[in-house]
Amino acid sequence: MKTYKIALYPGDGIGPEVVDQAVRVLDAVQAGGGFQLAYTRLPWGYEYWRKHGRVVPDDFLDVLRPFDAILLGAVGWPAEVPDHVTLAPLVKIRQTFDQYACIRPSKLLPGVNSVLAGKGPAEIDFVVLRENSEGEYVDSGSRFHQGRDDEFALQTAIHTRRGVERILRFGFEMARKRRKRLTMITKSNAQRFAYTLWDDLLEAVRGDYPDVAADKLHCDAAAMDMVRRPQRFDVVVASNLFGDLLTDLGGVIGGGLGLAPSTNTNPERRYPSMFEPVHGSAPDIAGRGVANPIAAVLSAAMMLEWLGEDAAAALVRKAVETALAGGAKTPDLGGSLTTSQMGDALLRALEN
Repeated sequence: MKTYKIALYPGDGIGPEVVDQAVRVLDAVQAGGGFQLAYTRLPWGYEYWRKHGRVVPDDFLDVLRPFDAILLGAVGWPAEVPDHVTLAPLVKIRQTFDQYACIRPSKLLPGVNSVLAGKGPAEIDFVVLRENSEGEYVDSGSRFHQGRDDEFALQTAIHTRRGVERILRFGFEMARKRRKRLTMITKSNAQRFAYTLWDDLLEAVRGDYPDVAADKLHCDAAAMDMVRRPQRFDVVVASNLFGDLLTDLGGVIGGGLGLAPSTNTNPERRYPSMFEPVHGSAPDIAGRGVANPIAAVLSAAMMLEWLGEDAAAALVRKAVETALAGGAKTPDLGGSLTTSQMGDALLRALEN
């Protein structure tokens, strides 16, 4: 029997609550799927910081390296730990493990209402592909003369030919498997060095994919069009920052962040990939049992697919669709189910 080593990184806030439900679903599909998931639960995050003064151990990358995949819940407790401290290990994981393809689908499922009036599942089904290893999230810069009247901050984005080209090609390959349309997000009218590089590289590679219709939009126009006509989008390729911003918008119009999964992927499989719901740790509802676990469950389905267990991934997605269509909803979707009750509904759907 094939065994996969899975690092569970539940994290903070609602992270442990939603990961627990994802594990329940994973356990149900692995029982009859002919494979086994060997979990290691990592006690990192805010509670670890309270005990040790840091959110992860010094050797956290070495700990994670041998795993086949990482399933992350959420991180952050901003009232106690600054967000840039909490998020630093995640950025380090993405960059060290070359998880340069952040895949964030936005798909409105039957039984769920979008915030966009008159838009249904046929109009909202796209994927934002976020370049995840460089761009605006490279820690390049500093603050100078702190506390003085002449204080200033310098933050430099790094865009490389290699980084931009490989995410574009990854996007074109993905578009070939979907509806054969790619939209690249740029801002070359204002940032004339970084994003003219993106523009030039789109022109350089698009000829290798004549079967894919490709265009580009400035980020502000893309945000407007995601609201005005989301059906125009299929595969969206964006820089680290633009992809981060647009995927929150995509998650909301796709029914809410409680339904939005993602993966931080190393396509060459030299390192483990990391799977996580798009939503944050939501400390305001942590411990109340009202968090929606579906984003974590769908992230687990993406993990199964990445591991090659396509049939199990399809079962999980079908269970989510069946439960939602049958009226199973947590408070964020207008329902009254608790986190564990939604997990129960998903398990029932798996049995049918």
